[in-house]
Amino acid sequence: MTEQEKISITNLDFYYRKNQVIKALNLLVKANEILAIFGPANSGTTTLLRTLNRLSDLTPGVHVDGEILLDGKNIYSPGFSVIDLRRKVGIVFEVPTPLPISIFENIAYGPRLNGIKNKASLEGIVENTLRMAVLWEEVKDRLHTPAMRLSGGQQQRLCIARVLALGPEVIMLDRPCSGLDPVSTSKIEESLRQLKENLTIIIVPHNVQQAGRVADRAAFLLMGSLIEVGSASEVFANPKDKRTSDYITGRFG
Repeated sequence: MTEQEKISITNLDFYYRKNQVIKALNLLVKANEILAIFGPANSGTTTLLRTLNRLSDLTPGVHVDGEILLDGKNIYSPGFSVIDLRRKVGIVFEVPTPLPISIFENIAYGPRLNGIKNKASLEGIVENTLRMAVLWEEVKDRLHTPAMRLSGGQQQRLCIARVLALGPEVIMLDRPCSGLDPVSTSKIEESLRQLKENLTIIIVPHNVQQAGRVADRAAFLLMGSLIEVGSASEVFANPKDKRTSDYITGRFG
């Protein structure tokens, strides 16, 4: 494992009962990159994200073979702390799910659970993470109003800030802009470009165009198999596999 590699996936097989969802997948995720993992419905993209912070553990009937290393340590080894893993590898889902409390408390909730009680420290975390999520200027004068009053795009950026408040090393986003307008989408993409200076980002984009705009590298999944991976410019401009080309050009999917 080189210094650049953050996550190393080797021969990953994922089964849901008797159905194999991911097949012999090998993939490296580099530190401080944006990796886009894309493919049509039922390609295994969401399942892959869920295996990377072991959310799949919560689903009955799941079986995982292979190896996933985070900083060289196998996240499925018996002694690996799932709590620490989910703190290091955060996930933001397609539908924003703010808590039914204030904007401030949405972000302060996690740090409080981790033992941070000092008001000034919490205020600093809230401001810093809202800035990182490109939301601070829009909400700084109404931090104590209900988060549910925010627009859809603002709620999604709040959820990003909430994950960032836990100090992750990797942040994963599953179609975070699928229901958003172009302005909100642009702001989230702007925040991702800033965040990769300090974080590793894995995104399942809501379309190929978004992957081309934000990703450093791209990986194409089809029916649970990794078809192609490379720099985003290469994968989208000059794909090596005809199936990748067909999907990008809209021939299927």
